[in-house]
Amino acid sequence: MDEKERKQIGDEGLIVEIDESLFVKRKNNTGRVLPQQWVFGGICRETKETFLVTVPNRSAVTLMEKICENIKEGSIIYSDCWKGYKTSELENAGFLHGTVNHKYNFVDPDTGVHTQHVERMWGSAKWCNKKQRNSPSSS
Repeated sequence: MDEKERKQIGDEGLIVEIDESLFVKRKNNTGRVLPQQWVFGGICRETKETFLVTVPNRSAVTLMEKICENIKEGSIIYSDCWKGYKTSELENAGFLHGTVNHKYNFVDPDTGVHTQHVERMWGSAKWCNKKQRNSPSSS
């Protein structure tokens, strides 16, 4: 799909959980590890719409670019405390930003912020990716 045709998720007052994940390719879980690929994605809690995009790195510049391309202004973004998610930059771009520090909690006890939906999305994406790679037609 053309970048300009991509549908943005979220909307004014809707929560979009974001995260990045490393996909590693290995054949039959043995032998040498093949190239790694960072993937950035999000899920809107209310609509269940998602996006997944490959990224060359997890820098603040890269992540901010992908956030603006894939999430509607006015959305509420929930993320972990990765340094690439800069609250001031997100707010300047028209988003609200809530965080949870996974070093201490999976759900922030004060704000209720969590990223459980996007974590589940990664599990599903990686399971589907593994299933597709291990199918006879994928060789």
